Amino acid sequence: MDTQHDIALIHALAAIPGPVPPSGVLHAVIPHTSRFTVVGNHLAQHAELSLVAIGIGVHIQSLPAGSKVGIKALAARFPEGEVKIACALRELEAHGYLHRTRVRLAKGRVATRTVFCNQPGAVLRGGVVPVVGPAVRSTGPAPTPVREHIRVPEPEPVAVPEPTAVPEPVPVPEPRLVPEPVPVPEAPHAPVRLPARTAPTQPRRPLPHPQALTPELLQAAAALLADLRRHAEELVLSEEAVEELVPGVAAWLERDATTDAIRRALTADLPKPLKHPARLLRHRLTALLPPPLPGVHDLAQPRRAPVTPFQTCDGCERAFRSHDPGHCRDCRAQYGEAA
Repeated sequence: MDTQHDIALIHALAAIPGPVPPSGVLHAVIPHTSRFTVVGNHLAQHAELSLVAIGIGVHIQSLPAGSKVGIKALAARFPEGEVKIACALRELEAHGYLHRTRVRLAKGRVATRTVFCNQPGAVLRGGVVPVVGPAVRSTGPAPTPVREHIRVPEPEPVAVPEPTAVPEPVPVPEPRLVPEPVPVPEAPHAPVRLPARTAPTQPRRPLPHPQALTPELLQAAAALLADLRRHAEELVLSEEAVEELVPGVAAWLERDATTDAIRRALTADLPKPLKHPARLLRHRLTALLPPPLPGVHDLAQPRRAPVTPFQTCDGCERAFRSHDPGHCRDCRAQYGEAA
């Protein structure tokens, strides 16, 4: 059986048109007639995507609509871990192949909707929207061009007889050219528009305010905000922004936070570039607000209930709990003593 397979491979390689390269990969191309997926070279030979990202992109493109392509579903299907799969999905999302949005379902539930685009460059160039759904072949006339995206027709596969194995070597036939597959237009699909890229935003939490905005707190908070640009040149605030953020800083000072602690919380790990410094400071003053310092009585250890000591029974020498020495319960019942 091994010899027959080798001879069949020789026949398949002999059908390759043109000179055979001395090294490198050779392609024995047998057209598919079923269970195949058309993948663009812009994905299969992407110069910036990792091999894991390319493989996951090809796998997702081959799945039917409605298949689970989350991190846990892919980790259960492939040997790669969840961290590597999550990095690959972020690569596909960064290059426009994958779109993940949060949508609100019935009864207030929130789910993640995943859309895979096989040609992200076409969407960016023409502002067109991809068609969602499996490919449906048709022999009718081509659809009229519209603003929505029309999928590029897939080539109709041409069946080629498989090479037959022979027990004896035969003369190698001359190379034959396989005719190019004839493209067949597809039936038009109803245009489906992509969902919004971002989920509905939640209302902003109010800026914290102190219980009493004294002149001392007002002056200290304003000075701290104006002095931030000495420690981080990105935090240049206008007078209006300082007036708006003063109550938040005063709430921190009222809760006994030191100026150094407030400055570190507001200037640590700033994003590059920082476009809206006032919004960032408002978010940090609200989200990182520390609780009030506990009092001395709050930190004291709770008092334990008094423990009744052990006594030795004068009659049977059994140990029992009592504040006074004497007899245990059984001995008191035997001698008729009162409990």
